[in-house]
Amino acid sequence: MGCFRVGRVLVFASLTALCPSFAKENRLSLGGIHIPIVRTPATLAQRAVTAGSIGLGDFDDVSYAVQVVIGGTHIPVVLDTGSSDLWVLSTSCEQTCSSSSNKNNSQKIQFYPPTSFRSAGIGTTLIYGDSTTGTYAKGPIGSDSVSLAGLALQGQYFAAINSTNTSVVQTGAAGILGLGFPYNSLFWTELLQSQNQISGNTNGKGRRDLLTEADEGHARFSDRLQNLAVRWFRKTDLANAVGSPLEKSMAQMTTATLQSSIITYGPLIPRLVAQGMLDSPMFSITLQRDTIQIGGNEGMLSIGQLPSTVQSESLTWVNVRGYPASQGGLSAPADAPGEVYPVAWEIPVDDVWFDGVKLARSKMSSPSISLSALLDTGNSLIRGPPDVVTQIYSRLGGPKFACSPPHSLVFQIAGKMFPVDPRDFVSQVRASDPDMCVANVVATDVPVSDGTGYLYSWNLGDPFLKGVLAAFHYGSLTHPSQNPPRVGLLSTIDPNAGKQLCDDKHVAEENHKGYPMIAEPAPASLPPPRGTGIGGVPLAPQPSTTESGIPELLTNGGLEEVRIGVGVWTSVLTAFVTWATWRVAG
Repeated sequence: MGCFRVGRVLVFASLTALCPSFAKENRLSLGGIHIPIVRTPATLAQRAVTAGSIGLGDFDDVSYAVQVVIGGTHIPVVLDTGSSDLWVLSTSCEQTCSSSSNKNNSQKIQFYPPTSFRSAGIGTTLIYGDSTTGTYAKGPIGSDSVSLAGLALQGQYFAAINSTNTSVVQTGAAGILGLGFPYNSLFWTELLQSQNQISGNTNGKGRRDLLTEADEGHARFSDRLQNLAVRWFRKTDLANAVGSPLEKSMAQMTTATLQSSIITYGPLIPRLVAQGMLDSPMFSITLQRDTIQIGGNEGMLSIGQLPSTVQSESLTWVNVRGYPASQGGLSAPADAPGEVYPVAWEIPVDDVWFDGVKLARSKMSSPSISLSALLDTGNSLIRGPPDVVTQIYSRLGGPKFACSPPHSLVFQIAGKMFPVDPRDFVSQVRASDPDMCVANVVATDVPVSDGTGYLYSWNLGDPFLKGVLAAFHYGSLTHPSQNPPRVGLLSTIDPNAGKQLCDDKHVAEENHKGYPMIAEPAPASLPPPRGTGIGGVPLAPQPSTTESGIPELLTNGGLEEVRIGVGVWTSVLTAFVTWATWRVAG
């Protein structure tokens, strides 16, 4: 899920680089912090700061969430590597932020009571989506204490949302935790503008205009589709016009003055990095599978280091794309004029293969733009150039196809092949019908080269990320040329995954049922250990099963049978394909 910001992306400095003594004196732990994203009940105090494995769960493989503690309130938030800011639904939004269809679910989700909220005196509007879709969240920016896996920060800025049309409540969450670079933080930009009384430039568009555009695009789709379809950046609103007051002010700053601003206004994880509170300036994520064949990797967010059973040498590391000012990136500080800073977790891609055939590059974007992809946990699908997605559908024989034999979509990165697990490539079209599937791949905007948009062609969402351990290393926040930001990937796909899909289909046909699908709420929880898989990556525990064959889950209230409306979700995927076809044709 990406969020574009109104304002130029900005750079943050690393406190550890500028003030090593501060890092030494304020380090919380020499070990990494591993935090639960969803599984079994436990209090924050019970989750000791260790380098061990801690659980994760999700909503139908659509979104993944973790609990944060804000002002003493435990709140589940969606993990989003495609954006940089934290926002939560406030209690003032309980009546308007939940549709009637979400009423029962929203009553179980804790919203943020702003009793200890310290308002910054400014509001914000965040818009998610691409050129034809959009959702928004708006409310005041302020600060409170925020704790993530026992790592606590006072005065953390976030937005207490009082109006939104996003689907977070439907997915069992009450906000979004952006894990992107500080340079892409809307809140940091607006707070800095407010502090210095600088007027920003929105490319001639005010927030009301942007919000209207989002609503117009949003109206094209059904209620559930419009909220789940849009999880990523608008590519045409990366930056302001060159020469804005804020940019000129930035050019006069030094890394030291920028450093002090990130400590005060920066996003949560970069603030932890800047204050020297982590053993390594990184986090890693693995996502479990809760559809078709439940299990796979343990869902886990590890902060400060890799899981203890995984070695860095087993990952394929690749540097993140930098954006110079000419491409819409930030202007380098006065004392680091040669630096080029990243904007998003965007990495180069060598080629894309489908069923053993290398796909032709898109002809819809300039050949001068190198092929790259955004790694985006907030995106429930894989998104690519319309003409390349059309190639995939053509080889499949159309938007609907037999669930088996399995198909192979592979992204070649740094010379190594990273396939999408065949079980994650497909979704069934109708409940109780394991024979007919659709691809979890849709078309989206192509990159532009005029310096106003993001340059990635592919958005690799959860279907890709379920098959890897992904490590996100911030490098040096002030001098990326000396310690580049980078991503490490470790493929965890079972060599027999294709056969397992066929076996799953056979079992479903014999039982006259569809594929299983479960949802897990986001408690602060530690799952029972199950061992490790490829590369030492922790494996998800297997859920117990009722007599009817429906998996049982550990929830906040104990064991509870959970039945998911498969037909609802598969109808969403069918609509996705219709939308993709419409985008290609139009």
